[in-house]
Amino acid sequence: MKRWCLLLACLAVSAAGVVGDEHHGQYDPNAKLGTVFFPVPSCSANVQKPFERGVALLHFFWYEEADKQFKEVSQLDPHCAMAYWGQAMSLYHELWSLPSAEDMKQGAGLIAKAQTIGVHTARESGFVAALATYYRNPGASGFEQRAAAYSAGMGKVYQQNPKDTEAATFYSLSLLASEPDEDTTFANRKQAISILSFVFEQQPDHPGAAHYLIHACDNPQFARQGLAAARKYAAIAPASPHALHMPSHIFARLGLWQEDIQSNLASIAATQHNDTGMHMGAEHQVHAMDFLLYAYLQVGEDDKADALLQRLNGVRAEDMDAGLADYLEERQMEMPALYYLELRQWKKALTVQPVGPRPYVQSTAYWAYAVAAGHLHDAAAARQALDQYAAAVEVTRKSDKPYRAKYLERNQNEARAWLAFAEGKNEEAVTLMRSVAEEQDAKGKGEVELPAREMLADMLLETNHPQQALAEYERAMKTDPGRFNGLAGAARAAELASQPQKASEYSSQLLKNCSGSNSKRPELADAKKLMAMNRN
Repeated sequence: MKRWCLLLACLAVSAAGVVGDEHHGQYDPNAKLGTVFFPVPSCSANVQKPFERGVALLHFFWYEEADKQFKEVSQLDPHCAMAYWGQAMSLYHELWSLPSAEDMKQGAGLIAKAQTIGVHTARESGFVAALATYYRNPGASGFEQRAAAYSAGMGKVYQQNPKDTEAATFYSLSLLASEPDEDTTFANRKQAISILSFVFEQQPDHPGAAHYLIHACDNPQFARQGLAAARKYAAIAPASPHALHMPSHIFARLGLWQEDIQSNLASIAATQHNDTGMHMGAEHQVHAMDFLLYAYLQVGEDDKADALLQRLNGVRAEDMDAGLADYLEERQMEMPALYYLELRQWKKALTVQPVGPRPYVQSTAYWAYAVAAGHLHDAAAARQALDQYAAAVEVTRKSDKPYRAKYLERNQNEARAWLAFAEGKNEEAVTLMRSVAEEQDAKGKGEVELPAREMLADMLLETNHPQQALAEYERAMKTDPGRFNGLAGAARAAELASQPQKASEYSSQLLKNCSGSNSKRPELADAKKLMAMNRN
């Protein structure tokens, strides 16, 4: 299940206090949520619109609000079986998180109630039956098997109703949620993109089509296919922090930094000035801040990035949903580490303190130490960092969340490469880092994750292989275009490889990206000197 664990990539909305402005306006049943058409002839006519509003909220991953809406439908019409289906769907957070035992128990009860009441059409029956496969015997099989069974059920609904937008979108989402971990063919994703692209073309105001298409394309190989949806999605529900933020997943992939920045600023503002009467938790701000920091660093807005870190420190665990405390710790751990590594302030990166009690969160500090120590050629510090990282992985394997250990392996391999580099074992370091880069190319990488291939290029450049380094920087920029350090490194490598035209092109792009910033980074001064020298 490649996507469910990526809460980092897809935060759903949940009830929590709002950081800053805690005002809640009057509940607005007419808040703009896009266009959804989901007929439920088994229910009374007066609940049709409220039911469709609940479906729209599901499409925004506004799960708690969707649950409230479907409960309202069941109160208006206790014999509306689909209202209980909706409540059960509100407990299935695809692409978000593993369900709790209580979620499974409650969901199974709700879907059983829907089946007991019964529906009047084969289409409605298909939706209920598909979800029933997910909740059936919850303790008898793993999450992956249940997600796959649900997807197969939704596939039947879609096959029987090929022109039904809701069947198409819910099926597409199920394909993404059941994508196998090691499937580098991306078969599920490609099928979802095909279906969703057609739906989005026909119904650009549909919240699920735009939203899920962005998720489906949230990978370097497919990002450009999601750009139209990214530029449309925010307008579908301008009061939704998630809808305002989600386009930045594509903008970050494509190096569209100003659009990325505006997307996340708008998301933060929507959370702080909430006039919808619906819950918007601090996790929205934290998630947007994560992307915003990364984008600021790519355009030289170093002061704004620093101010964002200070603001992040003001977010409290109690501002988050009870299930997201570790997410806050992860961001408070990763964002300062990223800040110093991106600024290439290696000694300061070694001072970042581990956050919280969870080893899988603390591991980021040890990874950052290894990267920094590698650049400083401090073998002792790199060795200690790798040992600390390995210990954190082992403790995580034995914890109540052993599945997280698997997702620490890539950073551990990067730490090994930087240890070898610090020890002067350059060939070994390059080989190790290249293997990580190849894995990222095959499987994809996080939107705000440092590219391993860029690190590989750094190693080659520092060991006086500028031509090879340039080739790796250029490959890295195919999946991570417009990165500050990618452009700066490519310019430097091109200059040393006696390719002045390329050096000028990359320097010019770097300066253009950072136009208007007050950054004092030496790479910008070098780019200006190089441009002046080549003009002369």
